[in-house]
Amino acid sequence: MAFTRPTGKHRRPGKVRRAGAGAAGIAGLATVGVVGTLASPALAASGEQSRVHETGLDDAFSISGQISETLDDQAHTQAIEVEKAQAEARAKEAAAKTKLAAKKKADEAKRKAAAEKAEKDRDEKVKAARAADAKRAKLSGYVLPVDGSYVSTGYKTGGSMWSSGSHTGIDFHAGMNTPVKSVAAGEVVEAGNGGAYGNNIVIKHKDGTYTQYGHLNSMSVSVGQSVTAGQQIALSGSTGNSSGPHLHFEARTGPDYGSDMDPIAYLRSHGLKV
Repeated sequence: MAFTRPTGKHRRPGKVRRAGAGAAGIAGLATVGVVGTLASPALAASGEQSRVHETGLDDAFSISGQISETLDDQAHTQAIEVEKAQAEARAKEAAAKTKLAAKKKADEAKRKAAAEKAEKDRDEKVKAARAADAKRAKLSGYVLPVDGSYVSTGYKTGGSMWSSGSHTGIDFHAGMNTPVKSVAAGEVVEAGNGGAYGNNIVIKHKDGTYTQYGHLNSMSVSVGQSVTAGQQIALSGSTGNSSGPHLHFEARTGPDYGSDMDPIAYLRSHGLKV
């Protein structure tokens, strides 16, 4: 029987073959190891760099996005604050305008109320004066020729307007067509054109004195007519030698010019306040 040598994987390599294979393997491993060793760091570095690079971009994009969102939030917040401030400013301005309008309205109401009160007070004073005149007229029989008036030109006032060189009566302030009354009961002795006096009326009273009313716009009595104290006899005007509407009043001892006496003293002697 012949001897058969084992084959296949069960065959044990010879020493030389094993040594050669080992050397070759070592060489191969060495080569692969070296190459691997040399290549691995490079590959590793390249991969790491790529990974780091990619990670850096991602991080940059992420940070950029976060910053953008933060800026957007800040801009939105600022816009809201600006809008809020503007709304508050508008509200304050509107409130100030409303307050000013209310103040103007209140001031106007106060002014109107004060004017109405002043007018009411004047009316009450006029009524009181008329009532006092009526009372005095009842007691003394005399009243003032114009209600609620005052003396604008005194007796014996000098000036070129008067032919005698001085005022022979007194002027009562009176607008056009103000009622003129007889100061006492009496009889009309003159009613017509009196020259420089314009339209004038002269009345003789029971005590023998006379009163004269000049520069009248119109007359409502005639010569020979009897009148009572306080009776309206004419409307004031500016006829004759006159610079404007008023009532010229004289107290006389006779019916004619030149018989004048102090009219203020005359009226006061009959209880009238002039």
